[in-house]
Amino acid sequence: MLAILGYSNTPIAVNQALLLLVVIYTIKKGIEVLARTGEIFFIFIYLLAIIGFILIVLSGLINFDKLRPVLEHGIIPVVKMAMTQNIYFPFGEMVAFCMIFPYLKHPSKLKATAIFAIGLSGINLAISTVVNISVLGAAYISRTQFPLLVTVQAIELAQFLERLDIFFMLAMIILGFFKISIFFYVVVIGTADLFHLKEPSRLAFPIGYVVLIFSIVIASNMSEHFEEGLEMIPVYLHLPFQVIIPFILLVIAIFKNRKG
Repeated sequence: MLAILGYSNTPIAVNQALLLLVVIYTIKKGIEVLARTGEIFFIFIYLLAIIGFILIVLSGLINFDKLRPVLEHGIIPVVKMAMTQNIYFPFGEMVAFCMIFPYLKHPSKLKATAIFAIGLSGINLAISTVVNISVLGAAYISRTQFPLLVTVQAIELAQFLERLDIFFMLAMIILGFFKISIFFYVVVIGTADLFHLKEPSRLAFPIGYVVLIFSIVIASNMSEHFEEGLEMIPVYLHLPFQVIIPFILLVIAIFKNRKG
């Protein structure tokens, strides 16, 4: 996103390296620092979202007629998309939190917190999708890479308040930071556990270097990114790590509990 919109002349590796340095520094500080930082930015992101929604409404951009026809081709395509893509991304990626659950201070609150988080995420995605379609239309959304950015760019209030896309980019960087940090932390503690290392933080820099290299090699542009994410990742990563392995572990846990 930064390479396309804001820093077209800057090598993409520079953007990635700068973000990874912040991620590495955070991971070295520990999961508690990451969690407390998330509490602060949770409020900030929601304030941005609420203000943005109000500005979109006041700008008169929303046209609910663009939402029609609802279920034009029936419910089957919706269910098919949900079961083949949305179940993996974004909801399936929450499997990474399974590595963090053992470190919770109050494990009894896990179930309620997880259900609340999943429900809130679903509501957020539903609202943003409805807003995007009602502003841009389904046909335009299918052709753009960042529909929410285009929606924000369309805000114009009293010929004064406009060009608010910088806030969208800021929000995406913050949210991207937390997503990468969670995945990164899981890799660090998982690797440390696998090799019986007492100080997982020492792995932050070498693993960060590997992540930087792979991020450039795997997808050097947006087209490759979408191709890898939609065609290869669901088969070779999402299916085994989000479905097959958790199911096997669940079956093992059930039999172990029965035996106990």
